[in-house]
Amino acid sequence: MRRNGYESYHGRSRGRTALKVLIGVLLVLLVLSVAALFFLEPYIHYSADGVRVELPFFGGGETETEPDPPAGTVPIQITTPEPTPSPTPEPEVDFRGVQLPAAALTDGTAQTQLEANRGTAAIFSMKEADGTLGYQSQTTLGTSSDQEGINEAIQTLNGGELYTVARISCFRDNALPWNDRALGIHSNSGNWRDDESVRWSSPAVESVRTYVAQVCGELAGLGFDELLLDNCGYPTRGTVSYIKSDSNYDPNTLTQTMEAFFQTLDQTLAQYPDIKVSVVTSLTVLGGGSDGSGLTLDLLKQYADRVYVQVPEGETVPTVEGLEIVPIVTQGTDTGSWALLS
Repeated sequence: MRRNGYESYHGRSRGRTALKVLIGVLLVLLVLSVAALFFLEPYIHYSADGVRVELPFFGGGETETEPDPPAGTVPIQITTPEPTPSPTPEPEVDFRGVQLPAAALTDGTAQTQLEANRGTAAIFSMKEADGTLGYQSQTTLGTSSDQEGINEAIQTLNGGELYTVARISCFRDNALPWNDRALGIHSNSGNWRDDESVRWSSPAVESVRTYVAQVCGELAGLGFDELLLDNCGYPTRGTVSYIKSDSNYDPNTLTQTMEAFFQTLDQTLAQYPDIKVSVVTSLTVLGGGSDGSGLTLDLLKQYADRVYVQVPEGETVPTVEGLEIVPIVTQGTDTGSWALLS
């Protein structure tokens, strides 16, 4: 019954008190469960068989020990080798070539003459522009030396410590076109001649290319360390405008013809893998241009170990990646690379 608008107070409900106790117990259990989960996490393992708890104080965390090796077994000891330091590369020696007279092939003065000129390599002209050869050849087109025992003397010299270079006038050859006009470069009046009235054989003629390659092969067989290809290409000196365009001189195929020559030379020298091949060229070619010889920078990079070039006074020797360049000089020095060809 209400008194003065209020119901009378009968005290706390027993059901509400029990509910609060139950909630408190559940909260305590929840806190303990979370704490247990964090504590037991390192010891809980999941597998195809289900979940298991391995507690260290129950022996679950013990690791298996490897069995003792059988009696008499020698344990293998693995040692890590000490790294071997890379050897320091030897510095490259400057190339200083000096052309010596033919007599130095046989008279024993080559080393003395080379040292007197501050050189490191002896250069000998083995095929002249007049077509003569400085040794006895088995080829059918060239004019061999008639000097008795010259080949043996060359082999003896080349068998020593001296670095030797055979200089070859490849296609500037007065004898071949004079003997057979079909082998030469022509003008409207006959064989074309350069500023010194020297005839040129044509690289376009296969037998000419083969002949020059054979000469190189024979000189490699005599033991020279390097072949210096001079006049290696079509003429660039004299009045080249007088050259007649025909099958022996096609301005559109000069480079293709020179590539064919280098391929023939490559095949000929295949049995002499250690010999170096160098080429006399021009600054124009080294700059990526064309000088009318048929040579290109790409051909030189592919087939030459080094190139020789005449550098006018006041100009610097160019640098071409992957290609050693030797300036042709009129006087040697004590430093740097150079070649004295006169």
